[in-house]
Amino acid sequence: MKIENPHDKFFKKTFGNVDVAKDFLKNYLPPSIMGIIDIDTLEAQKDSHIDKELQESFSDLLFKATINNREGYLYLLFEHKSYPSRDIVLQLLKYMVNIWDVKYKEIGRIPVVIPLVIYHGKRSWNISRNLSDMILSYDGLPQDVKALIPNYKYLLYDLSDFTDEEIKGEVINRIAIKITRDIQRKGIGAILEIALEAAALMQQFEDKDTGLEYFETLIRYIFSARSDLTRKRYDEFIEKVETTYPEGSEMVMTLAQLFREEGKKEGLLKGIEQGIEQGIEKGLEAGAKQSKLEIARNAIREGMDIDLIAKLTGLPQKEIEIIAKEMGN
Repeated sequence: MKIENPHDKFFKKTFGNVDVAKDFLKNYLPPSIMGIIDIDTLEAQKDSHIDKELQESFSDLLFKATINNREGYLYLLFEHKSYPSRDIVLQLLKYMVNIWDVKYKEIGRIPVVIPLVIYHGKRSWNISRNLSDMILSYDGLPQDVKALIPNYKYLLYDLSDFTDEEIKGEVINRIAIKITRDIQRKGIGAILEIALEAAALMQQFEDKDTGLEYFETLIRYIFSARSDLTRKRYDEFIEKVETTYPEGSEMVMTLAQLFREEGKKEGLLKGIEQGIEQGIEKGLEAGAKQSKLEIARNAIREGMDIDLIAKLTGLPQKEIEIIAKEMGN
């Protein structure tokens, strides 16, 4: 249940929607670029160009569109590390070459590819966006030599610099940018306030299913990306959601229960491993057994099903039933 790479999943789920992507580009692309793009031709492409070893830090989306009356592409790279990467200009160049290589084999020419970087780390982006700044002694070269050396610049959207007043677009875009900006930078109270703002805005959707689906995407992201949601804060949050967006409150409670069950399983498995390791270190098989018994007691207190406890601990179900009875459960 716990989502791996929650930033990646949220980015692709949100901005992979063509309508959301169109809204983002309309509001944030420079007018000179928007002027040559037929935004109505925007079409999502399935292939990713991210290297497997970099998937923990980057996500990407590729969109096809008519640019300057020809087939072109907009390439969105999302960096979700806590600090900016100086070599991202090299990574982007490699990904663009990959795209060009594919298209050259298809049509014998290479299309325009406009690279955009969306960043939401804890630190502001303070590095150059020009490839030339990575090249030694570039500034001192004669112009005719510079003409022989590839150079380009990417568009950057450092969400950490966006104020609430600068966030533009339709509801989903505004909420997505705000939560992406703050998820790693602000306390859980501020994050839940954004979720409550989203709950109120979801009421504006004519298509209620669309609003509920996006609200679920948002809540899944928060539950996966943050581990500091206390029971008290959760109860207060649910109470407010029930008032603001009753359609979403049942879904939030269901997701919370699933995440709690997943956490219990992970905790039990970790406890079992630690107990067994402790028993081995002491050279006492009884040590591992004792650890399992203690884990079983804790699981019973948490209301875990007896058959699941038996499966996870390896203890006989009847033995766990006896323990539960002794504990008054």
